[in-house]
Amino acid sequence: MDLTVLFKISYGLYIISSMKNGKYNGQIANTVFQVTSEPPRLAVCINKNNLTHEFIDNSKIFTVSILSKETPMTFIGQFGFKSGRDIDKFQGVNYSLGDLKAPIIKDYTIGFIELKVINQMDVGTHTIFVGEIINCGKFNDEEPLTYAYYHEIKKGKSPKNAPTYIKENK
Repeated sequence: MDLTVLFKISYGLYIISSMKNGKYNGQIANTVFQVTSEPPRLAVCINKNNLTHEFIDNSKIFTVSILSKETPMTFIGQFGFKSGRDIDKFQGVNYSLGDLKAPIIKDYTIGFIELKVINQMDVGTHTIFVGEIINCGKFNDEEPLTYAYYHEIKKGKSPKNAPTYIKENK
């Protein structure tokens, strides 16, 4: 089986953020998808080992910050390859708190979506959180960062906790 064919499924790259007891955490995710248009709902898939999972599971809220194609790899690395258990991922990052009091990233983003969890499904190593959109908006009309662009142009890799991680054959 050539699992790299899964890289051909169209994805974007996003920062998923949440809060718990006045603390914030966020992570890179590529599995964000619209579930319904009326009422407007999205879903996100988060690894159970990630701190963001714990925050969403506890607070039942999350935000999606849509990254632009111009996002530098260092910024992606801050949210994608480091743990909020070890660092404050929001240090030095331009963000604001949304209506639900979860962080909305403003650096390198083209828009945001705030969601309240209405359902969740255990899918083994991950949980799919389905959220009702409470608020959303656009910052600009730049091009979104796609997963294909991240892999092919930026030469980015998937961390082992990503739902799209494929172990490389050496």
